[in-house]
Amino acid sequence: MSETNPSRSGGQVGQGGQVTGESEVADLCRELIRIDTSNYGDGSGPGERAAAEYVAGKLAEFGLEPQIFESAKGRASTVARIAGEDPSRPALLIHGHTDVVPANADDWTHHPFAGEIADGCVWGRGAVDMKDMDAMTLAVVRDRLRTGRKPPRDIVLAFLADEEAGGVYGAHHLVDKHPGLFEGVTEAIGEVGGFSFTVNENLRLYLVETAEKGMHWMRLTVDGTAGHGSMTNNDNAITELCEAVARLGRHRFPVRVTKSVRHFLDELSDALGIELDPEDMDSVLERLGGIAKLIGATLRNTAQPTMLGAGYKVNVVPGQATAHVDGRYLPGLKDEFEAELDRVLGPRIRRETVHADRAVETDFDGALVEAMQLALKAEDPIARAVPYCLSGGTDAKSFSELGIRCFGFAPLRLPPELDFAGMFHGVDERVPVDGLEFGVRVLDRFIDAC
Repeated sequence: MSETNPSRSGGQVGQGGQVTGESEVADLCRELIRIDTSNYGDGSGPGERAAAEYVAGKLAEFGLEPQIFESAKGRASTVARIAGEDPSRPALLIHGHTDVVPANADDWTHHPFAGEIADGCVWGRGAVDMKDMDAMTLAVVRDRLRTGRKPPRDIVLAFLADEEAGGVYGAHHLVDKHPGLFEGVTEAIGEVGGFSFTVNENLRLYLVETAEKGMHWMRLTVDGTAGHGSMTNNDNAITELCEAVARLGRHRFPVRVTKSVRHFLDELSDALGIELDPEDMDSVLERLGGIAKLIGATLRNTAQPTMLGAGYKVNVVPGQATAHVDGRYLPGLKDEFEAELDRVLGPRIRRETVHADRAVETDFDGALVEAMQLALKAEDPIARAVPYCLSGGTDAKSFSELGIRCFGFAPLRLPPELDFAGMFHGVDERVPVDGLEFGVRVLDRFIDAC
């Protein structure tokens, strides 16, 4: 692990007038997208060092002294602290990750690492996951430093490596090795929250993440009897594994309504003017458009087979077969999830953990939530903030280990027709420019109010 402090560099020169957070956020997002930080999960990618240095330079331009922490070669995160007006108050953490999942340029309308602007959007890998929030955070902080506006309390900024592979080289590393960086931090905001869902012309819901499912990536293994492919074999490992994987892939875990999901369903019931039955949500999910993909998976535990491996020659029955499964469980249901997994898979399947991380949940109340609601309402009069549970995971899992109360709040006002959930890890990922500008205004108000 190495630590460095970047040197100060010259400030950005605006065109056609004064530079503001709103005026530079799209360019910051584009520049971050152009830094390829693809995370393949096996250490073979370019790493995040270039992005960490870019972020550090942008912060250093206005007097901050960010530090770069490199947990392994090229796996770098940037952390900085902004002094607030009242140092006796608990600090706020604003965190984002700079790594992205890989992208195949041949599948895209615009090159995924070109950061082009087209049809009113910034296009590219990371546009919503999550270089948009990185750019909004940079834009707001730079503008406040430029104009000498201190936040009410200390703010810790963390731009992190490796979130897309579980945060081992990013958030987990900092929490385990450098917990002092987060001294005094009691609350945090990060990704996959604060985005809009338009109900009608008089109401827009903004989903704030208050919970996220636990992560259990696993390897399944079956041993069988190896032999010649031309002969009868009643102990074929591939057959046994495929039957077990098919059972699991088709299995529907029972509906379990957690605290955050119950709160969201109550808010949605009120917004839609209908009674919601968690056991019969199919018709309701159809009305939620793109966010149905996010919400539907929060009603139950899930286990999705994602990889298969066996054999080395067409006429040889292998003695072993393997599969990988992406398991996600709701807060408080880890034991139930694992017991049902084993029941569905059967006794011959060996199950090993590849990567596991906790489920997290917090209440949707308190001064920080009020600050979110006020900031959203000031920029969008028909806004209503509501809590929800994320089916995936974020670096909040790491920071919750320090007792930090974590929320997903990366505010974006989105056009109703945009399949926002489909942008995550999808082809043609993009974010509206006016959504980024909206996010800058909301985050700036939020910092003043929190």
